[in-house]
Amino acid sequence: MLKMSAMNRKFIQNLAETLCKQVKHFDKRETECLIRLFSGLLGEQAERRAAHGLDRVRFRHILHNTFGMTDDMMMDNVFRAFDKDNDTYISVREWVEGLSVFLRGTLDEKIKFCFDVYNLHGDGYISREEMLQMLKDSLIRQPTEEDPDEGIKDIVEIALKKMDYDHDGKVSYSDFEKTVKDENLLLEAFGNCLPDAKSILAFEQHAFQEQHGH
Repeated sequence: MLKMSAMNRKFIQNLAETLCKQVKHFDKRETECLIRLFSGLLGEQAERRAAHGLDRVRFRHILHNTFGMTDDMMMDNVFRAFDKDNDTYISVREWVEGLSVFLRGTLDEKIKFCFDVYNLHGDGYISREEMLQMLKDSLIRQPTEEDPDEGIKDIVEIALKKMDYDHDGKVSYSDFEKTVKDENLLLEAFGNCLPDAKSILAFEQHAFQEQHGH
């Protein structure tokens, strides 16, 4: 058993060395900590699933419990943005690369990430229908007599007017990028898909300090 864990340790160190060269925002020690955390999370899954990577249920659990996300649709979209190869599992590489942007991304990286999350159909545009769907899910319904969908439709029209630079009735990546660079607050215009500073701090303390003590 001891021999196995030493091999495991060597494997994790080598993997960390490779990944931290490819991922911008984590050094080797931090990458190693994230791999150990990933390995621990896999240990909580059924064995046949763990062989593929982190499944949607376990990942949503992290988004909800660690980063305070509550919107089902948004959690699924964030999972999809992490799962670059669309195999319905998150590999260790996707985990480290995804967290690099999620926790410490530059504005450019976060614009790309949010756009990927909001582009539900993966066609390179955020359509009127997609906006409607996301805002319906993420806005808290007020018990008023008015039809809440009407209010959401109004918001969608305002968003389109503001973001749709080439007036084709949908928001392309370049439209979204221009808008957010003008007004950073519009980065998460269609629903919260990035963690706040407090939950980032809590996650990093847990991942990097506790793991380092092992």
